[in-house]
Amino acid sequence: MNPRPIHVLYIHHAGAFGGASRSLLELMEGFPPGSVTARLLAQRGSAAAAFAERGIATLETRGISQFDHTRYGHYRGRRWLLLARELAYLPATIAGMLRARRRWPAIDIVHVNEIVAVPAIILAKRLFRAPLVVHVRSVQHPRHDALRSRLLARSLRRHADAVIAIDETVRASLPPGIPAEVIHNAYTPRADAAARSAPLPPRTPGTMRVAMVGNLLPLKGVSGFLEAARRVAERGAPVEFVIVGGNTRRLAGVTGALLEAGGFARDMEAEVDRYIARHGLAARVRRVAFTRDIDAIYRDIDVLCFPSLLDAPGRPVFEAAHWGAPSIVATAAPAADTLIHGETGLAVAPGDPGALAAAIEQLARAPAEVKRMGEAARRLALENFDARGNAARMLAVYRRLLARPERA
Repeated sequence: MNPRPIHVLYIHHAGAFGGASRSLLELMEGFPPGSVTARLLAQRGSAAAAFAERGIATLETRGISQFDHTRYGHYRGRRWLLLARELAYLPATIAGMLRARRRWPAIDIVHVNEIVAVPAIILAKRLFRAPLVVHVRSVQHPRHDALRSRLLARSLRRHADAVIAIDETVRASLPPGIPAEVIHNAYTPRADAAARSAPLPPRTPGTMRVAMVGNLLPLKGVSGFLEAARRVAERGAPVEFVIVGGNTRRLAGVTGALLEAGGFARDMEAEVDRYIARHGLAARVRRVAFTRDIDAIYRDIDVLCFPSLLDAPGRPVFEAAHWGAPSIVATAAPAADTLIHGETGLAVAPGDPGALAAAIEQLARAPAEVKRMGEAARRLALENFDARGNAARMLAVYRRLLARPERA
């Protein structure tokens, strides 16, 4: 007789559909049939809509409060003003979790999808009285002796029953003494991708196509990618560039104007378009709107660029690798579980458009190396980023928590 499904409440912090939400959706769909019943509490937005469209029982709330102590997003200067927004979201966070408890009283595991959702971590333990899993998807602030780092570590030790890091780089950034295990994100290419029409424009024969994929945010290194593209184009290298993505929020009306004036949001779509026009790059650089048909994008590129300022590989690196595309990643110390410099791609210094341009030109001159690295990247992706294998590892974590003597 098969055991009953494990009822898991997932708490997702972001409204926009991006890498974290795509990874969580892959996890849910990777579990063996009948093993996990997924419920989702999420901030209102395109991410919640995507889960609901895939048949996941979803409860939306106006916001999920966060406390950001990541390497890039930590509070300093004017960013401290963002705490006002998180405090404003706190009533919605509490109300959403209370509604989730009423709607789904039989929750076996609570799984918080990112460490920044600190209020949800604390509240979940008190409201649901169930084992708590905290996913860490972002590189944390390196000052472990800082008060904020110590408080975050204390919260994890007190409330989290399991801490899951998405790769070795993220695990190494956690405060000392936090026992975390690595379960990589996953990606399953759609079987019918080859039969669908490509969303990218036709390429010029004899050129290498380099793409940047993801939401358009300053922290993703969009400006550096554009500057590298300009330098490569000026030197006449046979390279075409594609930027796939869009703004994470609509910056319209008074609210949008205030956010832009305060430096808390930028209309990156408009900035990209202006840069392309100002430097006469329309024939070399294309911006393509966000699409969920991501397989068709990767199928039609040669090299993936991940010029993020976060100093770590992101989800597009192994997504592209599944399609045989190597990556150029802005990271000072690549870990072998995500990027092997010179084998599955190239690592360049974060925030250095010149180094990024040089790496792109290096690959443009060596198509055989692009093919060799792409094949190695695909082998690494199949080894570390398999959806069923990683879901099985997560399922083992759930079962281990439920089998603990104190639970019995």
